[in-house]
Amino acid sequence: MTFNARRFLVASAFAVLATSGLGLPVAAQDKPGADKVVAKVNGKSLTDADLKRAENEIGADLGSLPESQRRRALVEFLIENQIFADAAEEQKLGTGSGFDERMQYYRRRALRDAYFDKNVKEQVSEATAKTFYDDQVKGLKPDEEVQARHILVDAEEKAKEIADKARGGGDFAALAKEHSKDPGSKEDGGMLGFFSRGQMVPQFEDAAFGLKKGEISKPVKSQFGWHVIKLEDRREKKLPTFDEVKDRILSSMIYRKAQAVAGDLRAKAKVEYVDAEIKKQVEEQDKQAEAQKKALEDQIKAQIESQEKAKGEKK
Repeated sequence: MTFNARRFLVASAFAVLATSGLGLPVAAQDKPGADKVVAKVNGKSLTDADLKRAENEIGADLGSLPESQRRRALVEFLIENQIFADAAEEQKLGTGSGFDERMQYYRRRALRDAYFDKNVKEQVSEATAKTFYDDQVKGLKPDEEVQARHILVDAEEKAKEIADKARGGGDFAALAKEHSKDPGSKEDGGMLGFFSRGQMVPQFEDAAFGLKKGEISKPVKSQFGWHVIKLEDRREKKLPTFDEVKDRILSSMIYRKAQAVAGDLRAKAKVEYVDAEIKKQVEEQDKQAEAQKKALEDQIKAQIESQEKAKGEKK
């Protein structure tokens, strides 16, 4: 992994946090404003608008830092960034073909981001996401979940013996700790917690969902061995609230919007591949896509002809 200037500045911001005591609670911040000055370097102001741009650039690198620490890390990033920029100005590094080419690249990137924000992100609102959520959950029914314990052994006879003891009043959790071969649940008395359909192997799942609360199953065979199952509880799994899935829905909708916008723009653009190797790869990819398209068209055509032939034979 290349350790470039951006990565250094991010690491430097984290280093400042590590020595600043910010693991402790901090005072609440004033409400941010686009023109609010948050720091100054050599007389130059760094604002909340700069913080927002820094967030867009390095936010993913900051992980799940608490908001106050995240804000501090962004400020430190901007400070280090300005210090390096001032040093570059002193060495007159802001001129020359290399710098001009870099500025052209950054300008294209800034234009890209501005277009993306206006024509993609701003076109997907929280209200649109809420409408999508409401449509999706309207006809859904909550899934059923069961909570179960189990004891896993190698032989059917052993499973029958344990099941008889449990039905005769034996402590199921104690029997699991004594006999179960499942290292993941053995020490917790065979407890598997709540699970819904599709999370366990079919044989185990069918047996567990077929039990009544407090009931103990007959020995059940799966690829792991023989199970004795006790149903502890069952409940309806609540559907996620909009707030719980809002970010995922918005991200998905923005991604789909971006795909559509990118497709339209690319269709209007004149793209020429000059590099010979890349051009060859693109041509081969286009041939494969065309072959797949033709195969699908032939398949549909054959199905239509087969259906027409079947109709003709019935007459």
